[in-house]
Amino acid sequence: MNSLGRNFRITTFGESHGAVVGVIIDGCPAGTKLAEQDIQPFLERRRPGTSPLSSPRQERDRVEILSGVFEGKTTGAPIALIIRNENQQSKDYEDLREKFRPGHADFTYQEKYGIRDHRGGGRSSGRETIGRVAAGAVALKYLSARGITIRGKILAVHGKTSAAEIEQEILRAKEAGDSAGGIVEIVALGCPSGLGDPVFGKLDAQLAGAMMGIGAVKGVEIGDGFAAAGKFGSENNDQMTKDGFSSNHAGGILGGISTGQDIIVRIAVKPTPSIARTQQTRDIHGNETEIVVKGRHDPCIVPRILPVAEAMLALVLVDCVLEQAKYHI
Repeated sequence: MNSLGRNFRITTFGESHGAVVGVIIDGCPAGTKLAEQDIQPFLERRRPGTSPLSSPRQERDRVEILSGVFEGKTTGAPIALIIRNENQQSKDYEDLREKFRPGHADFTYQEKYGIRDHRGGGRSSGRETIGRVAAGAVALKYLSARGITIRGKILAVHGKTSAAEIEQEILRAKEAGDSAGGIVEIVALGCPSGLGDPVFGKLDAQLAGAMMGIGAVKGVEIGDGFAAAGKFGSENNDQMTKDGFSSNHAGGILGGISTGQDIIVRIAVKPTPSIARTQQTRDIHGNETEIVVKGRHDPCIVPRILPVAEAMLALVLVDCVLEQAKYHI
């Protein structure tokens, strides 16, 4: 399950403290103009060490295209993208070799595989998302040529909604050795109607799965989401006129198929589980113990998750666009 997509299929690889992280893209149509500078701006947005609000880990995160592009255009062959890890500090994680971090996947990976990479969480680290962002940049390149754009914004962090309050709240959590979560909204504009498949291939189901596939996400809403449960049908229905829909409570999806309106997705992001406070846990032998997580971590994942969520939306949409093309000869 390191792969996503049917037509535009990606496979991410690499660990937080390994040599590289990256992605293989299979199914990108030939003839799309693509260069490393098309991808790099998206990686810059999720790169650590750029602000007091993020992890101080210093990585350049420079993308390298290894295959699938010739003379500035995609060839239809698999596209291999890598980003080298250059600033690992694995010694910071030595105390975690036998201890499970609360809120992390340490315990569940050990239970599933009987082995785990304790250095920054290995494959379960947020650093895995670099491959998604790189692939999402390629997907956005293809989508933008077809009039589809994606934008995201932070709605709230720990209940705060203004930019100044959000920054203050993140810094307050950081100073306390704690962390904060929040809510992000991602919108796709210019999507045609007809994307998505009925029953088990619904567009909103694909989006929910893609967003929940981001490690820090604990909830997904499409359109009005949970707020729809408190409305009457007369309030929630998007009535239609000869000019189109008069509202968009459905978030641009009905019956699992796009309506042609903006596709609106919101995600709930949990607080970063790696915190500097003393916590109770257990070790691999079943003994109770205490833990203080060392290393370099984000006091709030929300600002850096934006390009990741945008990438996941782009990857689902490009897959659906290519699927829909099969129905229109």
